Amino acid sequence: MNISGTTRVFMVLGDPVSQVQAPQLFNPIFERYGIDAVLMPAQVSRADLPAFCRAVLSAGNIDGLWLTIPHKPLVMPPLQRWDRHAELAQAVNAVRRNADGGLEGALFDGRGFTKALRHFGFEPRGRRVLLVGTGGAGAAIAAALLDEGLELLALNDLGDRAAQLARLLMAQDSGTRVAATGNEPAEFDLVVNATPLGLHADDPLPFDPVRLEADATVVDILMKPQGTPLLRACAARGIKAHPGFEMLVQQVPDYLDFFGFSEVASAVRADLSSVRTLIHAA
Repeated sequence: MNISGTTRVFMVLGDPVSQVQAPQLFNPIFERYGIDAVLMPAQVSRADLPAFCRAVLSAGNIDGLWLTIPHKPLVMPPLQRWDRHAELAQAVNAVRRNADGGLEGALFDGRGFTKALRHFGFEPRGRRVLLVGTGGAGAAIAAALLDEGLELLALNDLGDRAAQLARLLMAQDSGTRVAATGNEPAEFDLVVNATPLGLHADDPLPFDPVRLEADATVVDILMKPQGTPLLRACAARGIKAHPGFEMLVQQVPDYLDFFGFSEVASAVRADLSSVRTLIHAA
């Protein structure tokens, strides 16, 4: 890439950040469509996040941030505006600085997830879903699933986080039954791992794959090229299981729209095959 003094800079923040796929997706897109921009990863701790965000977003050529674990809920306080899914989930995965200097956030994880489900051939309407993990990504998925006409959305997490999200979602009067439950996967049509469990080799499984229904579908939103222990355990049982790559693929046009590249977003949305090629080559 030809990076110069006119290049617009975007950053993806996480802790850890080694697993992020966004730079491998967006930088080739910027280059292909002649956009003078670059997306760079930065590992930033929870403690350092507020000061880091204030500093980098005060730079005139840094136009926005992508957020990943654990920062999606943590960047809400300085924002002036956000979308409906961000309001429900109290998390964002993108922040831009508008012309008036105000900060605006948006949350694409949930829409990316439901689009990915349909790409996999799974229709969520009328189904029973267990979502394990209700942090930033999990809350986004829950907010989007609330629009899909589920029979039941069961939420599981440590402490009272799942119960808090369940109360918030139940107040939406969506027609979907929402409950905070354990991580028992039996009797569910779709089981989703939205926890970080699986990033490290010695992590425990987020739920017991032996207890899955034979015709269940599993989505592990982690993106590890070699797969996760959960995906391997599902494969051993013959359970349909998908990693999180397609969820990111489906969000790419949304990010481009949000950051002002609408024409490129339309072109990419019309044919996502090149994005899939990029992500599987990463």
